[in-house]
Amino acid sequence: MWATLETLHDVTYFAEGVRPAGMALGLRGYWMTYFAFRAAPLGAVEAGPVVAAFAGFCPAMVAKALPDAWSRTTPSACLRARAEVSTAALREAGADPRACERAARLLGPVTAAADPTGRPLFAANAALEPPDDEVGRLWQLVTTLREHRGDGHVSALVAAGVTGLEAHWLQIANGRFPEAVIRQARGWPDGEWAAAAEALRSRGLLTPDAAPALTAAGRAVLAAIETRTDEHAWTGGLSLLGEQGTEEVIDLLRPSVRAVAASGMLPQVNPAGLSLAS
Repeated sequence: MWATLETLHDVTYFAEGVRPAGMALGLRGYWMTYFAFRAAPLGAVEAGPVVAAFAGFCPAMVAKALPDAWSRTTPSACLRARAEVSTAALREAGADPRACERAARLLGPVTAAADPTGRPLFAANAALEPPDDEVGRLWQLVTTLREHRGDGHVSALVAAGVTGLEAHWLQIANGRFPEAVIRQARGWPDGEWAAAAEALRSRGLLTPDAAPALTAAGRAVLAAIETRTDEHAWTGGLSLLGEQGTEEVIDLLRPSVRAVAASGMLPQVNPAGLSLAS
């Protein structure tokens, strides 16, 4: 289910129209567009809440975009633009409008009833008026549930005593994505990047190698975080669908997911750790 939601959501980051849409609003380049579009449901927030909610980004990187973005445009304009560009990207890739409409009917009640406790990005997205367009409505619903899981993942990291920066190292050591890809996308300077790896080594979670691997303890911590993330996504939201409903949504959206993957819109190696092989 995560791979289904993530693939359809991620067009809002990688579609060709994203950067031009932001710049048309007066935003300065890709990363200001990224932070403004994704944070727009929260309103005209400063950098701090976004650093906390997004997790894993260097605070200085976020501060380059926010709050400057709100002197150039408004959250409402960003919400309209991101919905338009994401809907267009899904349609151009070949997403099935009828399947999107049927899946949206199943997911709508889930997002309306899911638990918002400790989930700021989910709650902010859930409060948005869904688009009339069936593909756009589906994109907003998968985005809302994607952020629901993401909020729960941050909670699981905190419970495990792992920072957003340290989480990158655990995933690098697990082979989720190359170090260069996630480091470039998250903006951490040399000193803080190296210190995070050393902190995990001191806890016995990474091996001492130059290219560290997970120790047995590291594998256990990462597995517990991922398990807790999945459990929170289920008990706090998707359980309302039930196993049969979840499988129905996945089946309905499988052709659209494959169409997006086949379009080449999403990079094969990406910061989400999303595999596009299938």
